[in-house]
Amino acid sequence: MRSPLPRLVLLALSLIVHAVASPTAASETVKAATDSAMWSNPLVRHRADPWVYHAKDGRYLFTATVPEYDRIELRRADTLGSLGAAEPVVIWRKHATGPASHHIWAPELHHVDGKWYVYFAAGRADDIWAIRIYVLECAAADPLAGPWVEKGRLTTHLDTFSLDATTFSHRGMRYLVWAQHDPAIGGNTSLYLAPLANPWTLGGTPVRLSKPDLPWETVGFRVNEGPAVLVRHGRIWLAYSASATDANYCMGLLSSDENADLMDPSSWKKSPTPVLATSESARVYGPGHNSFTTLPDGRDVLVYHARDYRDIVGDPLNNPDRHTRAAVLSWRPDGSPVFDFGP
Repeated sequence: MRSPLPRLVLLALSLIVHAVASPTAASETVKAATDSAMWSNPLVRHRADPWVYHAKDGRYLFTATVPEYDRIELRRADTLGSLGAAEPVVIWRKHATGPASHHIWAPELHHVDGKWYVYFAAGRADDIWAIRIYVLECAAADPLAGPWVEKGRLTTHLDTFSLDATTFSHRGMRYLVWAQHDPAIGGNTSLYLAPLANPWTLGGTPVRLSKPDLPWETVGFRVNEGPAVLVRHGRIWLAYSASATDANYCMGLLSSDENADLMDPSSWKKSPTPVLATSESARVYGPGHNSFTTLPDGRDVLVYHARDYRDIVGDPLNNPDRHTRAAVLSWRPDGSPVFDFGP
């Protein structure tokens, strides 16, 4: 049998020549290989609407919708890739009756003014589609240890179906973004923005940033939901999800100049096409409801959910196979993000 050594030598020489001739390309190749080694998708199985928080101590905190829709869990890991093996800790369970007793959806963990907050959506056992936004607070240093206190419902400008609240701070002002149904305009949900007086109280009149008016936002349901904010390269990037929660689910993108008036809807521009959608070749179906986090080296990461097959038996909401996935974001020369499915 011929020795493989000459081939290995030639391969090594070709890689050296490639690196010398194109150091940028070689660097990107190394980064891609490193990223694939850090995790494999799915990152966490059977967890939808994922939220990842990269804490100051370098560890990662994770929460998401559980298939039973009955509780809120947190888990913590030293690396993004080890979140799937981390032990979940239940910090709150649904009520037996009344508000927040059904459909516990889309929790998000935030650290605001020295305290931890979880935003989540919930219905009632006696009215399961009376979905509203609720807030939990934890004053302890360790959010997994608690205790957690209910701050109650976050009241918006309409007493209608509302969910997927997220918060961000920009230039000294803290904002809330969420999805809500407005009977006056029809459809299912649109995206709204308002300043916050405190983490559980609006501090001003909301404005509508986007409604589902493009063909890819209206398949099955007319939906804009699941907002997530990233401030980079002089712009506010607001990713969101659209259409029904099957293979038609996809991600859109709003953006505003960081110097603009964020409360002026005209400051926000919408991508005319989805930034992430079902891919047969990648075997990723219905990608959406994302969050953003960072790697230890500072690079941005997209965290989202998707299924690994197209056809669903029954109601997609009763299907547990939305899995958490992650992908490193790259950036175009104009400063706009490039969304990818990940390893």
